[in-house]
Amino acid sequence: MPVRLPAATRTEVFCVSAGGLSTLAPLYMMAPGAEERMARQTTKWAPRWERNITFFKSPVERGVQRISPPVARTVQKVQDKLHLEQAAKKTDRGIKAALDRAGVPRS
Repeated sequence: MPVRLPAATRTEVFCVSAGGLSTLAPLYMMAPGAEERMARQTTKWAPRWERNITFFKSPVERGVQRISPPVARTVQKVQDKLHLEQAAKKTDRGIKAALDRAGVPRS
């Protein structure tokens, strides 16, 4: 009796689809006549996409306006805790010191 594979989950289907798309899209774009086919498909589907996007636009805008202040406060707290400016200055000093040791003139 052959062993049956379990059914793929949504996540597995999504990951395999994304992998296939990212692999095959560049090959499709290199094929002769790809620009004309893409232009034809864009003129065909763009009005439908725009209608669908306007359906989601206002709820998404309201959600973004609602969560923006707490997210901004959280980002500011994280930035204050991380000392990013000090880390950037230290990295810059390290790079300059390495260039000086290597004898590379700085401009």
